[in-house]
Amino acid sequence: MARRALKLASFATVAAAATTGFCLYSNKHLDPNDFGVVRVGRAVATTAVITFDYLTSLRNVPRGTEEYDYVKSQVHLRSAERLRDLCCANRGTFIKVGQHLGALDYLLPEEYTSTLKVLHSQAPQSSMQEIEQVIQEDLGKGINELFVSFEDSPLGAASLAQVHKAVLQDGRTVAVKVQHPKVQAQSSKDILLMEILVLAVKQIFPDFEFMWLVEEAKKNLPLELDFLNEGRNAEKVAHMLRCFDFLKVPKIHWELSTRRVLFMEFMEGGQVNDKVYMERNCINVNEISRNLGKLYSEMIFVNGFVHCDPHPGNVLVRKCPATGKTHIILLDHGLYQVLTDTFRLDYCRLWQALIKADMKRVQKYSQRLGAGDLYPLFACMLTARSWESVNRGIDRSPVTAKEDVEIRNNAAAYLPQITKLLNNVPRQMLLLLKTNDLLRGVESALHTRASASSFLNMSRCCIRAVSMYQRSRTNSPYRKAQISLSQALSLWQINLYELFLHLKGSWLGNWVIAFLSWMHRSS
Repeated sequence: MARRALKLASFATVAAAATTGFCLYSNKHLDPNDFGVVRVGRAVATTAVITFDYLTSLRNVPRGTEEYDYVKSQVHLRSAERLRDLCCANRGTFIKVGQHLGALDYLLPEEYTSTLKVLHSQAPQSSMQEIEQVIQEDLGKGINELFVSFEDSPLGAASLAQVHKAVLQDGRTVAVKVQHPKVQAQSSKDILLMEILVLAVKQIFPDFEFMWLVEEAKKNLPLELDFLNEGRNAEKVAHMLRCFDFLKVPKIHWELSTRRVLFMEFMEGGQVNDKVYMERNCINVNEISRNLGKLYSEMIFVNGFVHCDPHPGNVLVRKCPATGKTHIILLDHGLYQVLTDTFRLDYCRLWQALIKADMKRVQKYSQRLGAGDLYPLFACMLTARSWESVNRGIDRSPVTAKEDVEIRNNAAAYLPQITKLLNNVPRQMLLLLKTNDLLRGVESALHTRASASSFLNMSRCCIRAVSMYQRSRTNSPYRKAQISLSQALSLWQINLYELFLHLKGSWLGNWVIAFLSWMHRSS
């Protein structure tokens, strides 16, 4: 089997190198990554070493023993570190896919997710020569002609681009997002290489079903590489969520923006998972978590237009000195998922069923979303809760450390079923699962995970979404009034329950409950 792995690796090298060739650019600043054969060789070698490690390290260790678990954990860790190093070396598309893998807490062992999560904050930077080259090519002017000042050190570097603070000749302070110069040319070749390697590994490990991830990257990367599309998305979501005065989306300077260079209003703040920053600036973490939940519930359930990359670097928080209000700043609008009405309404009804612990409807709507007989697993993946908690009601009790360990162990045990499920659900679901995981990561960092108020906000959005759809499907004024009344009653019930929870948690509420208990005992 190990010999077969090396043969497949050799075949993948030849095939990928033949299709990739030498990636040379009209750029005098070459490094080894400019040569396709170097990138291909590095990727194939890493894949072969990881495959060989799994085949040989676990071969003679009895399954189900403590020794097996320890050895497997060590192989996971070594493999994750090799994969991280590969992503950092090949950059671009590899980092983007590595970041996605790092968010798959419901699917991958902790050794992988914890190791790959650093890719969100440790993406390699392009040199100032490369940045100036892209600006010159796209705008026909150099940095000195366009700006009074341009900071050499980027505010942040990501897999596809980096952002610099600058001041225009007219005095406006802007954030300039510049695409890494080689990403555009390398991306399609990198995806093809990944596709070949995934197919090769699947020949050795038949349960290895990660083609869905390659397909998602193939579909989404061209959109993310078009910064004009990102600008349109930013304006669309700002208009769509204009009812939330706490949301800030940087304005786009269209007169200077191109497909590879985006000029935006400059905004700054602390990352949304930086609890120390929030405490230092007197920002209420519960308010931030609650408002972030409101934003995403509105995007997912009501509008069906979802920002799908809410990692901490893309969501900032700040306190306005003038008003004292707390703002959430939403950045990086390159990747959005547009949900069809059918999918969105089924997803609404599924979450309503999960919140109410209505197992028949959980089964019905999970199956309508492609889960089939694996609907219990699907419900656990969506909620990141155990099946026992789902049956009891996910809003009844918070997540415990024991339950977190159980979920991770089950993820490893049910890997074949999880990968089968991910291949069966609609493509829209994959980015929602990624988004859910990123948001849960923020909640975990702020210690606000799975609060009752977040489920109440979701319920409100689900009720509004279903009612809006029902009203749009009828011409009868009587039926529309009936739907609106039902919506108002349902929302009133939620408001009443929220008031009860608020009183129950307050000093006055506890005093009233204690007094009523004393009265009951006295009688």
